[in-house]
Amino acid sequence: MTTVHSEPSTERIPGRAWTVRIVGHGRSSASVTCSTAACRMPPRSEDLAVLRAFAARHAAAHAKAATVRPNAWCHCRSQRCGAHPDVKTHCAGAVLMILRHDPVMRRVWSVEEVCETCAPLIPNATVLARAERPRRTPERPTTQTPAPARPSIAGGFSSPAALGAGDPAPVRRSRRSRPRRPGQGR
Repeated sequence: MTTVHSEPSTERIPGRAWTVRIVGHGRSSASVTCSTAACRMPPRSEDLAVLRAFAARHAAAHAKAATVRPNAWCHCRSQRCGAHPDVKTHCAGAVLMILRHDPVMRRVWSVEEVCETCAPLIPNATVLARAERPRRTPERPTTQTPAPARPSIAGGFSSPAALGAGDPAPVRRSRRSRPRRPGQGR
């Protein structure tokens, strides 16, 4: 009998990336390729506008289908931060899903899981989604309990702010503050 563990893993896993490219074939035709071998691509065509529209929709479909994993390593880091070679940084922060597309070249779309430190350093990147922050304790209640009607201080003492405007503040003496007499024992 196998047991299924339903809690998300805290073990770090490599960040994912999908790359969609338009590849030219001579001067008159091109095709679209995807880094995921299982994806079906349209046949070679001479209509670059149709291929660009397909490539953009295909990259968006990968982004929509993927859930950002909070325990993923930064994909940019796995590429030695080659997407921002002029600025060196340490990968940190929440995992984001970004879309990289250079509007000038208009041939490559990349969807990647990267850290929030690298994301703003990557040119032509748009943040699409952010990973949900993992809960610190699985037993934490999902609903908040309402605050008591009269706030109290540890030990059951009433808070001065909780008293009404006309109520006098209670006077309480501590046993420790009274001086002891020599013949008095405790």
